[in-house]
Amino acid sequence: MEVTNEKFSRRKFLTSTGTLAAGLAIGGGLFAGGCSSNGGSTKTATAPKWPWPYQKLDPEVVRKKGYEGWYEAACSYGAFNAIISELRDKIGDPYTTFPVDMFRFGEGGVAGWSSLCGTLLGSSAAINLVSGKESYSQLINELMGYYSETTFPTNKHDEYAKIQGQAQSVSGSPLCHVSVTNWCKASGKKSFSPDRDDRCAKLTGDVAAYAVELLNKQADGKFTSAFTLSSVVQTCRSCHDKGGQLENTRGMMDCVQCHEPHNQ
Repeated sequence: MEVTNEKFSRRKFLTSTGTLAAGLAIGGGLFAGGCSSNGGSTKTATAPKWPWPYQKLDPEVVRKKGYEGWYEAACSYGAFNAIISELRDKIGDPYTTFPVDMFRFGEGGVAGWSSLCGTLLGSSAAINLVSGKESYSQLINELMGYYSETTFPTNKHDEYAKIQGQAQSVSGSPLCHVSVTNWCKASGKKSFSPDRDDRCAKLTGDVAAYAVELLNKQADGKFTSAFTLSSVVQTCRSCHDKGGQLENTRGMMDCVQCHEPHNQ
């Protein structure tokens, strides 16, 4: 074989091989479903049709799993995993394929921003996954109302919780910031204390358990919407929401928690 004297630098060699590797990677991705190593065709995996199947769950089992899940990866993961892990055990596929760790992002109201409470993020995602477009919003609306109006944490964790008999509070809002602050005021505890940790662990279990109660009612064909907006919120919306004189906002949260009433 004839060897030429043409110079071929190490940089050119690496550039050439890198380009080749990238091309092979792209080609492999494009044709991953086209053929197998023995020359035959292969099938491309398809996602299961939404909504996914549901079987009734025990709310108390989910409540405990939610509590424990908070200590593993906080509120959003704890609520979602509590529901999905039970469905995985009861149904198997497709729940065996779901990467529940993706819901770690919701910790502390989305990466610590204290926006929508992570318990609602995780539980609402689970509701949406199994309910479908015809009913998911009704169930989630009910969950949001329950969260805003209920005294938390419940005492249903005291048998296994690290801290028993904690102070309780009503958030009046689905926001992490408001929920935590109101509880800290009621309890006299700090927002980064072990007591607040355990409170949020219990809250995670409570919200996930209620989400399962709603899903179980839906499975039995017995779910009915019960949550209604307060008269204060309805008054605010009559001017500021769709069709109102101003129509400059939208939403269903309690307005006067943050805004002074000005309709008198």
